[in-house]
Amino acid sequence: MENTNIDRETLRELTDEGNETAWDRLADLADAAGDLEELSELLDEGCMRAGFLLTRRAAAVGDLRELRRIRDAGYDEAGIELDRLLKG
Repeated sequence: MENTNIDRETLRELTDEGNETAWDRLADLADAAGDLEELSELLDEGCMRAGFLLTRRAAAVGDLRELRRIRDAGYDEAGIELDRLLKG
């Protein structure tokens, strides 16, 4: 995707086609806007970039519940961060 000004609607259409770059771009936009709900939705759809961004946020504040949720949604690295925090 070369157009850096592509709109969210077009990105959404591309994600429906399985375009992982579009998923990553949406996740980055949601993260920049602080839109945790959209990041969570993207994670539920299988966007690993969203999992990374949510994990980073949750680990930074020690949110064990959120790390469990992210891990359970299929992002294994959240489990690694969870273990790290629990072992403290």
